[in-house]
Amino acid sequence: MHSCFSLRIPVYCNQRKRFRSNSKRVIAMKYDLMLIGPATRDVNIDYTGQEVREIGGAVFFCAYAAAVASANLFASVKIHPDDTDVLDAFHLDSDHIAVLPAQCTTLMQNTYFTADRERRKAECLAQSDAITPDQIPDVDCGLYHLAGLLYGDFPNELIPALSKKGKVSADIQGFLRHNENGLMNFHDWKDKLTYLPYFDFLKTDAAEAEILTGLTDRRAAAKQLYEWGAKEILISHNSEMLVYDGKDYYTCPVKARNLSGRTGRGDTTFGAYLAKRMTGSPIAEALLFATAAVSLKMEAPGPLSASEADIQKYIDEFYA
Repeated sequence: MHSCFSLRIPVYCNQRKRFRSNSKRVIAMKYDLMLIGPATRDVNIDYTGQEVREIGGAVFFCAYAAAVASANLFASVKIHPDDTDVLDAFHLDSDHIAVLPAQCTTLMQNTYFTADRERRKAECLAQSDAITPDQIPDVDCGLYHLAGLLYGDFPNELIPALSKKGKVSADIQGFLRHNENGLMNFHDWKDKLTYLPYFDFLKTDAAEAEILTGLTDRRAAAKQLYEWGAKEILISHNSEMLVYDGKDYYTCPVKARNLSGRTGRGDTTFGAYLAKRMTGSPIAEALLFATAAVSLKMEAPGPLSASEADIQKYIDEFYA
């Protein structure tokens, strides 16, 4: 693994020529959303023992989904600066991406025990250091999304700092999933009542929602999270996606024909959903697009590889 890298300034990258800035670079363009989080090197082992090495991380899968949804996005990616192949995998041009220098790039290993990839053992073999407020690029965005993987990716003080810039959203796994000697263990977030009110959008899966609230019913859990301050909650499940905004519940069934691309399911859903919401779509429309997008994505490994027209065709075929 890479040794300690002490720089804390963002590194802006051009796909033809890379350079490091000596100070924060101000970008004048207005973006719909900024995705913030560590990218990873993933070792995925399926139930037959076959091993595949891939680029991953919530920020990675979210970026592809948000791009397909036609959002103007910016990605702030926590990796070691030497890992340029990780950056290249995002397929974003230089004005849409920055490296937040890390001591090392997060290394994850997922061992799947079933063909549908619903049962797995997740291990962290290396974790990057925390993303602090001073590392966030000075970029004008409507929404700042914390696309974390592990507790410690984001210190609590980052949340109110971002709320001064625009709306804030988070994937709750970055506050519940702890790296304990390489094993991934989930614990309740002791500071949830303080910081949930900062989140304009919040994503959990069904298991995470239960850890937070103690409730197994997804609707009841979403309502509790709303009462604690989160404004719009998306809870993912292998059968459907659910959104609650304090007034109404919205659901949409997952219709994937196979689950070979299970990894990145929740990230793809939320990336597409946030992109649609931040570009003006109402909840029901955004949820339909996001659920169709993830249903299509799960039919093949890797990030979402489709156009917006492909998603619409999938909607017309399977959601009519």
